Amino acid sequence: MGGVELAFREWPGAGEPIVILHGMLGSSRNWMTAAKDLADAGHRVLAPDARNHGASPHADEMDYPTLASDLVAFLDRRELSRVILLGHSMGGKTAMLAACRHPDRVSRLIVVDIAPKAYRWVGHRMEFAAMAELDLASLHSRTEAEMRMEGRVPDWAMRKFLTTNLERSEAGWRWSINLPAITAALPLLEKDPLRPEDRYAGPAQFIVGGKSRYVQPDADLPAIRAHFPAARLSVLPSSGHNPHFDARAEFIRAVLP
Repeated sequence: MGGVELAFREWPGAGEPIVILHGMLGSSRNWMTAAKDLADAGHRVLAPDARNHGASPHADEMDYPTLASDLVAFLDRRELSRVILLGHSMGGKTAMLAACRHPDRVSRLIVVDIAPKAYRWVGHRMEFAAMAELDLASLHSRTEAEMRMEGRVPDWAMRKFLTTNLERSEAGWRWSINLPAITAALPLLEKDPLRPEDRYAGPAQFIVGGKSRYVQPDADLPAIRAHFPAARLSVLPSSGHNPHFDARAEFIRAVLP
């Protein structure tokens, strides 16, 4: 089997499996509450960590075809022939590509607050710079790390999110993510992962945060429908880019058929 062997979390259930793909600089840990909600509704839920994220292996190569290959290898190792595939942000782009290239493995596609288009995440570049500049050798706590990054990352919630990737060992603080590899891959991860001919004709749902700027329903719907002709949009008015946090109850209702 190809791909790196991904670490993952799992919630048991007798229903159709749902595989959740997290966003950039996140991990399966960010989805634990929403995953439990979906498992409580009867689904078996699996949430892998992408390569260079969470507890998964580090590797230099990182682009959407590679991430999609890792996913297919993950399904093969778990003997999952067909799943509901849910992806958020970077994970949503991976999910779109995997559904188009391996439609027989996806019974339903759910894409969370991302569209099939290129992005230039100026904010991400500031966040990556803040993480790279952080002097880990002199660091005493995550709270101190948040304070040191304030000049580059003014948003408190984002600083909190970034520092979830810090872990402490006997040797001191370190980034659990492969920060150099993800930084180098950022231009590739900002691109549209799909070719013009990529199609997934199965059921597809795009869940959009009403307060987020990542998806503009009127402007982006033609591109979405060009690749996913059966796509429908669900806008959650009270949510930003992270509906599974910002409007969890509404998000779970949108995901469940």
